[in-house]
Amino acid sequence: MTEHAHGPEVAVDAAVDSAVGAAMDPADSDGRRGFLRTAIGTGFAAAVLPVVAQTEIRTDSVGLEVGEVMIDVAGFKVPAYRAAPAGKTGLPVILVISEIFGVHEHIADVARRFAKRGYLAIAPELFVRQGDPAAYGEIEKLMAEVIRLTPDAQVMTDLDACVAWAAQHGGDTRRLGITGFCWGGRITWLYAAHNPAVKAGVAWYGRLTGPVTPQNPRHPVDIAAELKAPVLGLYGGQDGGIPLTAVDQMKTALAAAAARAPAAQASQFVVYPEAPHAFHADYRPSYRQADAQDGWRRCLDWLQRHGA
Repeated sequence: MTEHAHGPEVAVDAAVDSAVGAAMDPADSDGRRGFLRTAIGTGFAAAVLPVVAQTEIRTDSVGLEVGEVMIDVAGFKVPAYRAAPAGKTGLPVILVISEIFGVHEHIADVARRFAKRGYLAIAPELFVRQGDPAAYGEIEKLMAEVIRLTPDAQVMTDLDACVAWAAQHGGDTRRLGITGFCWGGRITWLYAAHNPAVKAGVAWYGRLTGPVTPQNPRHPVDIAAELKAPVLGLYGGQDGGIPLTAVDQMKTALAAAAARAPAAQASQFVVYPEAPHAFHADYRPSYRQADAQDGWRRCLDWLQRHGA
């Protein structure tokens, strides 16, 4: 089922979203260089500079334990940004999956927002074996040299390790959720089909279809019948990369799988008619405050309603 949510667009930078992908020299100026990521959860990737500071949300870490942790995956150390209420255990766990730009300042901020709500939030740097997204100023080069070379199977294994780490560090993995943005939205669908421990997923404008490659052998539209947890899809009606025909394809796949997979039947979409891609990204010109706030409210409600 699709809901159509309406709300006024928020005036942000007049640049179109595609301009965010323009090449940017990391040493362009002292001001811009200051935005570049020097550690996980800080700064921004070169490809998304300059940041729209007027709309960027900054969540403090008061009362939280935050920072980088290293998660062992068969002897390989995957860095992750962790945020959780300080000194507490038995916390519900939320995996926060980044865009193609890696775990930068906005993703860390989202993790802190979840921690303020009582979650142990983990945002792993899932591209670490392939390269550093922060170093790329051109999106196509980033896609070709890092993103398209990152295998889904590797990502699933890394996320399994994150869940195991959470269970040993104050998390109650019986209450496990996952959410992700853009690239991470697609991963949210896949992981909800991969791990039976997941209770709920929220996919923000994640790709639903695409070419089959050795790294990406299947897409969300192919795994509807395998969903172990219901997914809430939050999508923009003006998304230039994910047309509403793709959303309709996924809805059809979910409906066809409903008799075999209760999670497919329970999954839902909310489409924001005037929203572009990345409407939740408050540091980019694509940000739409009303839609982002409505989506955040629905995200929290969805997770809690389904036990995550």
